[in-house]
Amino acid sequence: MAADAQTVKALRDQTGAGVMDCKAALQATAGDLQAAVEYLRKKGLADAKKREGREAKEGVVGTYIHPGAKLGVLIEVNCETDFVAKTDDFQNLVRDLAMQVAAASPAYVAREDVPPEVVEKEREIYRSQVADQKKPAGVLDKIVEGRLEKFYSEQCLLEQPFIKDASGKTRVRELVDAVNSRTRERVIVRRFCRFQVGGAG
Repeated sequence: MAADAQTVKALRDQTGAGVMDCKAALQATAGDLQAAVEYLRKKGLADAKKREGREAKEGVVGTYIHPGAKLGVLIEVNCETDFVAKTDDFQNLVRDLAMQVAAASPAYVAREDVPPEVVEKEREIYRSQVADQKKPAGVLDKIVEGRLEKFYSEQCLLEQPFIKDASGKTRVRELVDAVNSRTRERVIVRRFCRFQVGGAG
């Protein structure tokens, strides 16, 4: 079934994907817009997975200074070529990521960056919080792991809900994956530093 131009445009506006990708997604999902969004997200993740082994040595160091100049962020985002680093798509991603760090104050880029001892300490805290609950051990373990997931979603930049999405459904990782998919290059957040006047270190 061929998708009409209006639905293709709506899908493009929502995902930023190319016209041909949008048409293919709508064809694969029989014109269901929400299913097409999901289809493109999965495709983006699959494409990003294929690029994982490629080197990303280009990129930019982006900045964000909050009005009043009491809070600032430096963030390094890498890609494979200088050409992609200069595109609006990439630059907008860097700006959004810097604002995210300023607003949500993550401690790590990804869950893989959280030191094992920190994860274990969090687990211990959550175990002690549920220790007096009269529930089977398996249920308590699920509660502990659920709280650990919440910890990741608060402390890891890529796991955080994107501040510009009021629904809270978009994770920062999905923004990076979308740019990865659109540019067809490996895009990675290397590191960031958040400065606040009077703040520690």
